[in-house]
Amino acid sequence: MRGTNLTFGGADVVELAERFGTPLYVMDDQKIRQNFRAYRTAFPDAGIYYAAKANSNLAVLRILANEGSGADVFSAGELYLALLAGIPSEKILFNGNSKTDDDLRIAISQGIKISVDSMDELNTISKICAEQKCTAEIAFRVNPDIQAKTHPKIATGLRASKFGIPHKEVPGAYKYAVGVDPNHISPVGIHCHIGSQILDAGVFREAATKMLDLAKKISSFVELKFIDIGGGLGIPYRKTDRAPTPRDLADAILPVFEKRSSGAELILEPGRSIVGNAAVLLSRVNTVKKAYKNFVGIDAGFNLLIRPAMYDAYHEVVVANKIRTKAKKRYTVVGPICESGDIIARDRMLPEVEKGDLIAIFDVGAYGFSMSSQYNARPRCAEVLVFEGMADVVRDGETIEDLVRNHSLPCRLL
Repeated sequence: MRGTNLTFGGADVVELAERFGTPLYVMDDQKIRQNFRAYRTAFPDAGIYYAAKANSNLAVLRILANEGSGADVFSAGELYLALLAGIPSEKILFNGNSKTDDDLRIAISQGIKISVDSMDELNTISKICAEQKCTAEIAFRVNPDIQAKTHPKIATGLRASKFGIPHKEVPGAYKYAVGVDPNHISPVGIHCHIGSQILDAGVFREAATKMLDLAKKISSFVELKFIDIGGGLGIPYRKTDRAPTPRDLADAILPVFEKRSSGAELILEPGRSIVGNAAVLLSRVNTVKKAYKNFVGIDAGFNLLIRPAMYDAYHEVVVANKIRTKAKKRYTVVGPICESGDIIARDRMLPEVEKGDLIAIFDVGAYGFSMSSQYNARPRCAEVLVFEGMADVVRDGETIEDLVRNHSLPCRLL
C-alpha cells in the first residue's frame, strides 16, 4: 500500500488506471516466477508443463519459458503461442477431447507429444503420420473415475466426464496402439487430469496411485517415458481459505512415486496455482444505486471476468483508492452487461463508495482474460505487466473498430 492507494507488484494501481484507463488487467511478473519456482523447488526432478489455457498471454508464456517450463496446450492457437514464447517442442503436450484433423496435423508436423482421448483419434493420428511419413509420440488420457471436491463444471476425472478413456479400458488401448501401427505410433506416456481448483491434496495421491497401477499393468509391453498426473491445485480466493501448496502436493504424491518407481518422468500441469494470484482487474465505478441492495456499477462485467457468473466463484474486491478507509456499508458490485447474472461480488462490506472510485478485483490471473468475450459489443481491455513498479502494456486494449475488423457485408446489402 502506498498512502491511501493499493499497490500491486510495486505499482500504485490508481496511477496505473489513470495512465492506461479502465478496465485494466494488471499482472505481476515476479509473482508468476515465484509461483513457478515453488513448483520447481517441491518437484526438482519433475517436468512442469504450465496449463496455457489458464492465461495464454505471450508475455506470461515467455516468463515461464525463461523459467524452464513446458506447456500443456489445448488448441493449435495455444501451441503456436507456446512455441512463439520459446517453449521447446519436446516439452509440450497437446491435450484435448475433440481435436480437429488440422490440429493433429500441426502437432505431428512440429513433433509435439499428443495426449490421445479416444481410439478414433488414435486411428486418425495413424493415418496422418502415414501421410507425413513420420512417427507420433502419444500418451492416452485416462479417465480415472475420481471424485474431486470442486465445482462440477471443472471436475474432469469423473466417470461421466467427456475426457479420457475409462481406466479399465486403458491396458487394452495400449495393446492396440502397440500393435496397430508400430511404424507411426509410439506410446511413450500416460496422462490424466482430475479437475481444477482442488483444495484437497489427498485426491492427487489417489490419482497418482491409479496411474502407477496402470503403468505397472502395461509395463510388460510399453516402456513409458512419462506419467502425467495433470494439474488442478487450487488457490485461496477467500482470505479464510486454506489451499495446499506445491510442497503439500509433493508430500502427497512423491512417496507414491518413490514406492512404485517405474523410471518414468513425473509431469505436472499447473495453471491456476501459477498465475491465479498474479493479477488484479481494475474497474472504475460508473454509478452507485440504492435499490433492493446498494449496487455499485463498474465498467467490467462478465465479459472480462466470467468466473463469478459461470461458477458462482468468489473474488475479493477492494476500493483501491480508499485502501485504508474503514468498511462502512454492504454493497453488491455489478458489471455493465445486459444480464441479471452479471454480478462480480455479492454483499461485501466496503468503505463508502462513490462514482469515480476504483475497484480492484483480486486473483484474476487464471481464467480471467483467457475466457473474456466481446459480448454486448464491448472491446476487451488492455493487459499490463508490472515488474518492481515498472509497467508495460503486454496486450493493447481493443477499440470499437476492432469489433468490426473481420466483418463484411454481402454485395446485396451495400
